[in-house]
Amino acid sequence: MMRRIGQAKAGLAADYAAQLARSAGKVVFFAKHVDVMDAAEETFAQQGVRFSSIRGDQTPTVRQRNIDAFTHDPEVAVAVCSLTAAGVGLNLQVASDLVLAELSWTAAEQTQAIDRSHRIGQTQPVTAWRIIAAQTIDARIAELIDGKAGLAAQALDGSDEEVGSSADVQLEALVALLTDALSGATQPLGS
Repeated sequence: MMRRIGQAKAGLAADYAAQLARSAGKVVFFAKHVDVMDAAEETFAQQGVRFSSIRGDQTPTVRQRNIDAFTHDPEVAVAVCSLTAAGVGLNLQVASDLVLAELSWTAAEQTQAIDRSHRIGQTQPVTAWRIIAAQTIDARIAELIDGKAGLAAQALDGSDEEVGSSADVQLEALVALLTDALSGATQPLGS
């Protein structure tokens, strides 16, 4: 279900990233699924926006060449990145805007992705744009992740609150979605 939502949002998220690149400079575009990355790259190509791609299936040489193209070539406006493959260990601070086209089940994975630009030496404020499909499980997951991130912050501050796992977020999101669907199905017609 999350993959389908990602596919549905891919073109719009890429279009938004292209607009950001034209107005604000370099942009990092994160997606979880390869087909969402592919669709985004198609949109960038159609719009004449140069991009580099950072994926998990690349050789170290190709990966480094694509990172260098994004960081050093002023014509390469967007880095299309796998949320899991490029979410750690990269320095992409040449961009101050990030588009999270798909959500992760964990706040930590998204934070790691944002931290690719928000690093020591970054001279601009970093803005992460989460693209969320309203009234879908996507919105519910965003809400749950934000809540879990708040709990994690409380735990770090010494609170006695228990912090849940990504499996808890998945379960809560699915239960909420099913509950909403069932409550909608049991309401009388015309209400």
